[in-house]
Amino acid sequence: MAPALWRACNGLMAAFFALAAFVQANDPDAELWVVVYTVPAVLTLLVGLNPQVTGNVVWKSISAIHILFCMVWAVGLASYLLRHTQQNILHEEEGRELSGLVIITAWIILCRSSSKNPVGGRIQLAIAIIITLFPFISWVYIYINKEMRSSWPTHCKTVI
Repeated sequence: MAPALWRACNGLMAAFFALAAFVQANDPDAELWVVVYTVPAVLTLLVGLNPQVTGNVVWKSISAIHILFCMVWAVGLASYLLRHTQQNILHEEEGRELSGLVIITAWIILCRSSSKNPVGGRIQLAIAIIITLFPFISWVYIYINKEMRSSWPTHCKTVI
């Protein structure tokens, strides 16, 4: 059952990353964010189709570069948020961007760690399930909580 669950998590995360790339269409810097989400969508889809792909040198290289890029950007956003945040970070565009980068980084690191054991241990699988559920539960919560979206810029309100 664990291999099927791991593949299902990867399928759901690939769908999440693809959906996240799709909703960037009306963002002022959409070109950048579409790439940021499309890369993990493809990498994750490949893992869902064949968990052994994480041992491939091309997969490893692309994922390492993307993780580094996301981590550097996340540190910059976190630094900005520490200095300028005036409300809940999900009310700040930079906070939502940071959340996306953290999810991408955590997921790709989790996938990379599965190269020796494509399913991972129970703890790794539990972490995968939690990470998989988090963005979907967050989106539902934000969709239901219209008050939360009231201060968002127009391009963020129209995607949900």
